[in-house]
Amino acid sequence: MNDDSKKEKILIVDDNKENIALLMNLFKDKYKIVPAIKPRRALEIAKSENPPDLILLDILMPEIDGYEVCNMLKNDEQTKKIPIIFVTAVSEVMDATKGFALGAVDYITKPFHPPMVKARVEMQLNLKRKQELLEKFAFIDALTEISNRRRLDEVFEKEFKRASRSELPLSTLMIDIDFFKNYNDTYGHGRGDEALRIIAKSIEKTLNRAGDFVARYGGEEFFVVLPYTGPEDSKMIAEKIRTNVEELGIEHSASSISEKITISIGAFTFMPGMNMNICDIIERTDSALYKAKENGRNRVEISQD
Repeated sequence: MNDDSKKEKILIVDDNKENIALLMNLFKDKYKIVPAIKPRRALEIAKSENPPDLILLDILMPEIDGYEVCNMLKNDEQTKKIPIIFVTAVSEVMDATKGFALGAVDYITKPFHPPMVKARVEMQLNLKRKQELLEKFAFIDALTEISNRRRLDEVFEKEFKRASRSELPLSTLMIDIDFFKNYNDTYGHGRGDEALRIIAKSIEKTLNRAGDFVARYGGEEFFVVLPYTGPEDSKMIAEKIRTNVEELGIEHSASSISEKITISIGAFTFMPGMNMNICDIIERTDSALYKAKENGRNRVEISQD
C-alpha cells in the first residue's frame, strides 16, 4: 500500500476540469496530486503548512491569469522556491520570455504529450531535490552534523518574530563543554572531535518537541532555541540535556570537577512585553552561562531579571 505522506506533491491549477483529470491520471501513481480550479484556492494551498513540491499552472484563467498567480507566488518568501511549470494551449502566440522572467521553469503545451509531460515534471522535481540537498548541507555543521550558525541565525530570527507577534515566551540555552581545551590537550583533537559529535547528537535527541532547535554556536558551544517555552520548562529541558550528556560517561581525566565530560548551561526566557532584540537575548543567555561556570560548572543557571 502506497504511503501518500512520503510522495512528492504536485498542485494542478486549471479552470478546465478535463485538463485536471488528464494530468491527475498521468501522475496519480507516483505523486500526490492536489487540484485547484480557482487561482485563489491554489494560492491558499501553496501557502499551507504542506505546500506542493511543484505547480502545474494554467495561463488562461478567469479572475487572475497564470502570469499574475506566478508573480504572486514568486514574490512571497513562503512560496518563491516552488517550481512552476506553465500549462497553455497557445504556445504559438504566447510570450515565453514573460513567463520565464516571472520565475517559471518550463512550459507544457496542450494537447498533452504524456511522455514529454512526465519527463519535464520529473526533471524539475529532480532539480528541486538536488537544490534542497545543497541547501541542507549549507546549513549543516560539517563536524557535528547538526545545524550550523548560519541556520541558527535564520531560525532564531523567525522564532523571535513569531514570539513577538503571538505574545508567547521564547527560551534560549547556551551550552558549553566543561574544560574542553584540557580534553583536547589530554586526548588529542581526534578524540575531541568525536566527543563533540556524540554530545551534539545527545542534545539533538533530547530535544524531541516539534520546533525545538539546536545548532553548533562555535568551538565547543551549542545554542538551543525553545519556542513557546517558559522559564520552568526551559530549566527542566536544560537539566535533562545536562544529565544526558553526563550519563554518556565520556572519560575526562583532565576535568577538575568530574571524571567524565560535563556541560554548563545558561538559560534565558524572552517574555511578552520585553523591549529586547536578538542580540540582547544572546547576551542574557551568555551571561547565564558565565554564571554557571562561575558557580562551579556542570550546572544550569537561569538569567534573572
